[in-house]
Amino acid sequence: MSTMTRTGSTGGPAPTGTAPAEAGRGRGPRLSGMNWLVWRQHRAAYWTLLAATAVTVAVMIYQRQQMMAYLDGYGSITGLKAGWEEKFGHQKPLSAASQLIGFAPVLIGVFVGAPLLAADLENGTAKLVTTQSASRVRWLGTKLGTTLLLVAVCTAAVSAAFTWWWSPVKSSSYVLDWSGAAFDSSGPVPVALTLFTVVGGIAIGMLLRRTLLSMVVTLGFAVVVQVVWAYSRMSLGNVMTLTTDKGVGEGSSPDVPAGAYAMDEFYRTASGDLIGWGSCAEATEKARDACLDKAQVVGWSVDYIPISQMSSMQWLGASILLALTAGIAAFVILWGRKRLV
Repeated sequence: MSTMTRTGSTGGPAPTGTAPAEAGRGRGPRLSGMNWLVWRQHRAAYWTLLAATAVTVAVMIYQRQQMMAYLDGYGSITGLKAGWEEKFGHQKPLSAASQLIGFAPVLIGVFVGAPLLAADLENGTAKLVTTQSASRVRWLGTKLGTTLLLVAVCTAAVSAAFTWWWSPVKSSSYVLDWSGAAFDSSGPVPVALTLFTVVGGIAIGMLLRRTLLSMVVTLGFAVVVQVVWAYSRMSLGNVMTLTTDKGVGEGSSPDVPAGAYAMDEFYRTASGDLIGWGSCAEATEKARDACLDKAQVVGWSVDYIPISQMSSMQWLGASILLALTAGIAAFVILWGRKRLV
C-alpha cells in the first residue's frame, strides 16, 4: 500500500495520460503544419507589415484627436462654422498620410508579393516542399491565403483610420481634394489596390522565378497600375451638368455643389452649343467681349461629379480590382498546379 502513486493534489506525479492535457491548458491556438511553415518562412515580412500598420494607425488616431481639439471651437463634426479654415494646420499631415497610403500598394507588392514564390523557386525550396506529403495546390493556397489575408487586414485598418481622421473635413477641398489622393486612401480602395498589386507581384515571381528580377518587374507593374487607376478612377462616376444663362462676366460662375469635382467647363451659346472656355482668350478685355458677342455666348456649362458619389465610385472601382485579383489568383493556382516545379 505504501507504493501507491499519489495525484497532483498532493504533489506527486499525475496519472498517465493527463500530462499533455495539463501542459496545453492556458495556451492559445498555435499554428501547425503548412500554416506554421508559411508563417515561419515569411515571418520577417509579416511582422514588419503588422508593426508598420500598428504605428501608422496609432499616429492617425493621435492626429485625429489633435484635429478635433481644434475643430471643437467651430462646431466640430456636427457642423463647422465659418472661419475654421483660417488657422487650420492639419492639411499637411493629412496630405502626407494619403501619400504614404498611396505608396503602400507599390511597396507591399514589390517586397511581399514578388518574392513570395520567386524566392522559393530560385533557391529550390518549392521543389523540396512539394515532394513532401503536402500537395502543390495546398502549398500555394496557404501561401496566397495567409499573405492576402494579412495584407487585407492591415490595409483595411489603415484605411479605416484615415477615413475616420479625414471625415470631419471631408467636404472641404481646402484640406484635401477627394477626387485625388483622398479617394485612393479611404474606403475599400487601398485594400483592393494593394491586393491587386500583391497578387500581380506573386504571379510575376512565379513566372520569372528570379527574386530580384521579379521585384524590378513588379515595381514597373505597380507603377503602371497606379497611373492607369489615377487616369480612370473618375470615369466611375456619373457626370452631372450645370448650365447658366447669365453671361460670363464677373460673378456669373455656376454655383456647383460644395466639394464637387469640376471635370470641365464650356461657354454656352444662345443656340445651346458648347465652345471651349479658352476659345475667346484674347489679349484685351475688349477683344474678348467682342469674341463672346460674335459667338453669342450667354452662359456657362459645367460638368461635375458631386462628392456624394464618392462612396459608390470607390466600391465600384474596388469591385473591379478585386475581380481582377481573383482572376490572377486563380491563374497562379492553376498554373502552379502542374508547372510550378
